[in-house]
Amino acid sequence: MKTDHIKKRNMIMQVVLAVITLGIYAIYWYYSTLKEMQTANGKNEGAVMWIVFLFIPILGWFSNWHYSSEYAEFSHEKYPALLIFLAFIVFPPIVWFIVQTDLNAAADAPSAG
Repeated sequence: MKTDHIKKRNMIMQVVLAVITLGIYAIYWYYSTLKEMQTANGKNEGAVMWIVFLFIPILGWFSNWHYSSEYAEFSHEKYPALLIFLAFIVFPPIVWFIVQTDLNAAADAPSAG
């Protein structure tokens, strides 16, 4: 799995940026991390399309399911896609923490490709 494109992000700074930008940074983070996971998973799908879906009723759930599935594939099912999807519904910040922790670990690890 290619991981040299994954950017390490400071989680405290992310929270500060999300507050300062009134949540706009969270949308940027969603897009950036989805794109990073898709690339690591060997896919080149439209991350922008999934961001647009976030703002359309019902399609937002499909977007979150897609994100959850990409994360599950990226993490080799460390957490099943269904669990991540349910976390999106119940308490989205936990998804932010889980995903960013694994992305930071991948950014710190030597690249395999």
